[in-house]
Amino acid sequence: MHLSLHVQKLLMTVRLFVQLYTQVSLHIPTGCGYLHRPAKMAMSSILNTDDIKKALHAFAVPDSFDHKKFFEMVGLKSKSADDVKKVFTVLDADNSGFIEEEELKFVLKGFAKDGRDLTDKETKAFLKAADKDGDGKIGVDEFAALVKE
Repeated sequence: MHLSLHVQKLLMTVRLFVQLYTQVSLHIPTGCGYLHRPAKMAMSSILNTDDIKKALHAFAVPDSFDHKKFFEMVGLKSKSADDVKKVFTVLDADNSGFIEEEELKFVLKGFAKDGRDLTDKETKAFLKAADKDGDGKIGVDEFAALVKE
């Protein structure tokens, strides 16, 4: 019984550490030398790198982002449901099963590390378009529906 209590406390500590690490790593650029995010599938293994570059360039100006056009330009609209889920997994930086507003701000960085941050206006518009159940975050099914619009 005594050992079981220690194991439970250890697991709780590990969970808290992982949550903290995830929150901090969202705000530190990859490759800065201070903190390394766990390896995730590269977006380029799902989508064409040239298409991603063209789309990021097309929406380089703040407040110009249009998710429908972007998804079409990167070739996501024509991908299978399985590939759309893979993209969702890459964009879900904290592995929570949802893309929250804080993650959504950095969604273009999920496509390429030199992608710009979305403005607050773009982030809120993107969230509003995708969040059909009004819980303030985007689930995989909501994301898939948004991509196919």
